[in-house]
Amino acid sequence: MDLKNESVVTEFILLGFSGQWELQIFFFVTFSLVYGATALGNILIIVTVTFSATLHSPMYFLLGNLSFLDMCLSTVITPKMITDLLAEHKTISIWGCMTQMFFMHFFGGAEMTLLIAMAFDRYVAICKPLHYRTIMSHRLLKGFVILSWIIGFIHTMSQMVLIVNLPFCGPNVVDNIFCDLPLVIKLACIQTYTLELFVIAYSELLSLICFILLLVSYAVILVTVWQRSSGGLSKALSTLSAHVIVVTLFFGPCIFIYAWPFNSFAGNKILSVFYTVITPFLNPIIYTLRNLKMQVAMRKLRFLLVSSMQNF
Repeated sequence: MDLKNESVVTEFILLGFSGQWELQIFFFVTFSLVYGATALGNILIIVTVTFSATLHSPMYFLLGNLSFLDMCLSTVITPKMITDLLAEHKTISIWGCMTQMFFMHFFGGAEMTLLIAMAFDRYVAICKPLHYRTIMSHRLLKGFVILSWIIGFIHTMSQMVLIVNLPFCGPNVVDNIFCDLPLVIKLACIQTYTLELFVIAYSELLSLICFILLLVSYAVILVTVWQRSSGGLSKALSTLSAHVIVVTLFFGPCIFIYAWPFNSFAGNKILSVFYTVITPFLNPIIYTLRNLKMQVAMRKLRFLLVSSMQNF
């Protein structure tokens, strides 16, 4: 293809949720409330874990980091999606698109790794309770967090380095709510079949392998508890249920999206919303409503804050 005869693309059009104006307003109000609740809920968890002495344990340390990643992942996608709902021209610059894809895969890859670390934490807590503090040392926890960021960076760079210099000179319409990597690659004006296959296989296999490893680890925990004491099985189920829900909500849509990466259908956009908007919103609810210790710590912090404001 002679690129000189083609106009160079400087921006992409995100179709998002196209429809009647009343429906756009409904989505705008709904997603604005959801994003506000997501930011508030995750910030509340981070502040509570940081300043509450009763929550200075490995599980809550990892939970605080998960909330930070959730908030970052949602912030990369949701504000742009919300503003586009009221915009006549739903465009994003080519470098804005590249930045969005970079950080989405960066935070997503980091969160995958952190969820595995949280599964290991639950395994040690339930199966080796006497050695929990020794194994889950502060040094190991910092190592888990640093490793999650490193893997997230490697995950995104291994893909972005291959597409950042692709020429875009033809169609520029992305039929999604954000710059979806496979759909953007498909718009390049050179042959990208091998690159498309690599990106799809890489992301799909990574998500699927992490998801299977997490489910296997939870199964090992349940079997270990059942063999030791049948009475402890219900407690283990209660402890793990929140983790299983979070893992399923995070990996389920991601795996499904990359199984059919180029199909344009409404369900794909719904799954994208679920992965980037709804899941970060539900995580604080799942962990706080089911966790009495977290609720007590929040009430204590609120009481201290109100008391300090009254004294001031």
